[in-house]
Amino acid sequence: MADPSITSRSVKEPSYADAIIPAVTLIVLIAGAIFLFGLDALDGPVQVALIFCDILVGLIITKNGHSWDDVGRSAQAAMGSVTTPFFILFGIGALIGTWNMSGTIPTMVYYGIHLLHPAYFYVATLVICSLISLSIGSSWTTAGTIGVGLVGLATMVGVSPAITAGAVVSGSYVGDKISPLSETTVLTAQLAKVDVFTHIRAMLWTTVPSFLIASIVFTFLSLREGTFVHNVDTGSELHKLDQFFWITPWNLIPLVFLLVLSFRKVRASVAILSSALLAGIMAAILQPQAILHFVNDSTLPHVLVYIKGIWMAMANGYHVNTGIKEVDSLLSRGGMASMLGTLWIIIGAVTFGTLLEEFHLLAKLINPILNRAKTTGGLIGTVVGTALGLNIIAADQYIALVLPVRLYRTEFEKRGLKAQNLSRACADAGTVTSPLVPWNSCGAYMAAALGVATFAYLPFAIFNITAPLMSLFLGFTGFKIQHIDPAETQAQIAPTPKSAS
Repeated sequence: MADPSITSRSVKEPSYADAIIPAVTLIVLIAGAIFLFGLDALDGPVQVALIFCDILVGLIITKNGHSWDDVGRSAQAAMGSVTTPFFILFGIGALIGTWNMSGTIPTMVYYGIHLLHPAYFYVATLVICSLISLSIGSSWTTAGTIGVGLVGLATMVGVSPAITAGAVVSGSYVGDKISPLSETTVLTAQLAKVDVFTHIRAMLWTTVPSFLIASIVFTFLSLREGTFVHNVDTGSELHKLDQFFWITPWNLIPLVFLLVLSFRKVRASVAILSSALLAGIMAAILQPQAILHFVNDSTLPHVLVYIKGIWMAMANGYHVNTGIKEVDSLLSRGGMASMLGTLWIIIGAVTFGTLLEEFHLLAKLINPILNRAKTTGGLIGTVVGTALGLNIIAADQYIALVLPVRLYRTEFEKRGLKAQNLSRACADAGTVTSPLVPWNSCGAYMAAALGVATFAYLPFAIFNITAPLMSLFLGFTGFKIQHIDPAETQAQIAPTPKSAS
């Protein structure tokens, strides 16, 4: 007699409504979160919206005949695909904490500010923000600290705040796009299953030309302005960093150490954590007072205070109270705990994308588009358009990065294109265009932090406009498009979530 517990299931192909409903729900919930919570939407409401969308997709999948076990196995595969970026992001959190405490980041900011010359105000703003964002990997922190000071200074000396804000946004996203400390850089590379530094090297072919074009434009705008004031105080209290840290080139050793490990192709998580630990040790040598004030525990001998301080900075970040808002905002950050909100978003977004992809819901929407993208340029144009569209309709940078990678990875493999082509296109369109959309969380933040409306600085965010255009240029010309060598095909093609389940 047959086991009654074994029943046959009739699995149906998803309908267009099945594919459209999750997308519309996602848009409505994220828009509602941003409307109700503003910039605080990323502190939980957006993540809740993603989790509810995951459940909705699961219900649609079971309606079509699949079991909850099938849904669970797919979700587990999604989690497995982001295990490596989780460790890297935790390492970045630890590194930011100890780099602040050791004086590495304060030294970079201090030197960057002193590069400013009023005769080249806009291009100097671009360079300063680029250097700082490369060193800390955060566009939001760069714009919210030195960027605020530079826009305020622009008003004082009579140059355009809108153009200055465009230069701030441009420079801030240079590091967000190619810094190994940027969580979006790490996430994009890992989702595309490509080494982080391979991804960064591929992005240089669009990032460097975009930066050079932005530099030329801002140099021209600076020279055309004609209104400059010599011997200008930066107007920002950040130039007082040397009152709280010993500013010395020795503080840059953790940065040099990280670069050496990176060029030696040491695994990103190991390299980042090693640099974080080195910075903590150097803090005890070069900035002992910073650790003593941070720990504030007179019952312990100094050696134990230093150990406790390094531990605290890695876990919860470095925090300082100088009485100067800009200094405190720049330096009071980092720690592994600071990455938990980002990881929450990644979990929701990756699960959402995996379920849509594995159970063919997205295929209903993208197959007609892919069928028209016959050439490599057409395919990359589709990726760029999808990422930009998601920044507009989903209003979240992470979704604009995660979903295109999940959507098009298999298609790139089928066409013999290496994964770094996909990761580069997603970063060019998903990361840098997010601050150009007023209702996107990044656009809303930049407008609020800099005090300049998104549409006002948008025409001057030259880097952000040029980067996706450069990606399209490479796609349609074939320049620096990497193809899979038949001999390494097996190494390049990673198991799909379906096989993992």
